[in-house]
Amino acid sequence: MSTPPNPRRPQGRSPGRAPGLAEDLRISIARLSRRLRTLRAPGPGGAVAGPLSLTQFAALAAIERNGSMTPRELADHEKVQPPSMTRVIAFLEEHGLVARSPHPTDGRQVVLSATEAGRTLLGEERRKKEAWLSQRLGELTPEEREILRRAAPILDKISRA
Repeated sequence: MSTPPNPRRPQGRSPGRAPGLAEDLRISIARLSRRLRTLRAPGPGGAVAGPLSLTQFAALAAIERNGSMTPRELADHEKVQPPSMTRVIAFLEEHGLVARSPHPTDGRQVVLSATEAGRTLLGEERRKKEAWLSQRLGELTPEEREILRRAAPILDKISRA
């Protein structure tokens, strides 16, 4: 399946050149990201409370992935200032998604861990997004799926730079 020409790309620019490819990837990834964001799981308290913000979701996911983190480690990991992270943590704790416990070696600190409710919420959101993506992937040809399979590690490499 060939890709239709991008009408916004100036004539004469080769799609294989980095600037054209960069533009195409930026647009496609942004569109896919926006679409996945619309598939948010209900937040604490169900649909009334709404989904977690992207910052709250990312913080909860980081805590779950790392097992436990201090608030400072979490702020550093998410590249936000500690006062901003304090508000995020307060919200997550207030809604029973994270729990604080004493730091094992430093009595001045606490460690945060995801609660069962937090892990359940993350799992619901991931399942919902993966189901939507699986359905879209099923609509592609086997060749297109193979191209994406081979591109996935490259996209991951770019995202970690």
